[in-house]
Amino acid sequence: MPRKKNVEIPVPLERTRQRFEQWRRTRKARTRIPESLWDAAVRMANRYGICRTSKVLRVAYYALKERVEKEANATLSPNGNQAKFIELPVASGVDIPECTLELEDTAGAKMRIHVRGLAVPDLVALSRSFWGVEQ
Repeated sequence: MPRKKNVEIPVPLERTRQRFEQWRRTRKARTRIPESLWDAAVRMANRYGICRTSKVLRVAYYALKERVEKEANATLSPNGNQAKFIELPVASGVDIPECTLELEDTAGAKMRIHVRGLAVPDLVALSRSFWGVEQ
């Protein structure tokens, strides 16, 4: 019979689990989980994954997944645009470095780009734009 691995829970996730357990001990029957706890659960899911977080916190996987996706969609772009054009300078020369860049966000959006002659800062700017991170 296979043994279960004794997996250590990261400290931030353990603290969040303790907050959930404290709430469960003091709540009235059939009370909804407070938004502050859901927000903490979403932060943990973004950091440690939805499956692991839902198991540790003992919350419904699909309820947590829905909230994670909702937050991801809300943070994509504050003005409603999901994509914008980025002009990248073209390098000249014989030995032009090239690479294929594959990006994927937590909501499942994917982008694959084959680039030639870009410097590292340009690649960083491109990936930040895809993930919606302000520079």
